[in-house]
Amino acid sequence: MPRPRDRILANLETIYREAYDRAKTAGDERRMLDLDAAYQREQLLLEVLLDVRDALTTPQHAPDVGPLAAIETIRRVTKLR
Repeated sequence: MPRPRDRILANLETIYREAYDRAKTAGDERRMLDLDAAYQREQLLLEVLLDVRDALTTPQHAPDVGPLAAIETIRRVTKLR
């Protein structure tokens, strides 16, 4: 079973937060800016990958509809025209 989205994003934030705090302690403002931009980029890429994962693992089929219900739907749609 895949790891939950929230857990993955929280792990990413933890990694960047620790590096950001180290840069802040060292007074390295350039590194802080670089880490902030990198975090935003990585978060966006990761969210896209998670969306793709979710789309591939979620069944995308129509609900089971019997033939009579399908015929009734077609009849109702054609009456609208």
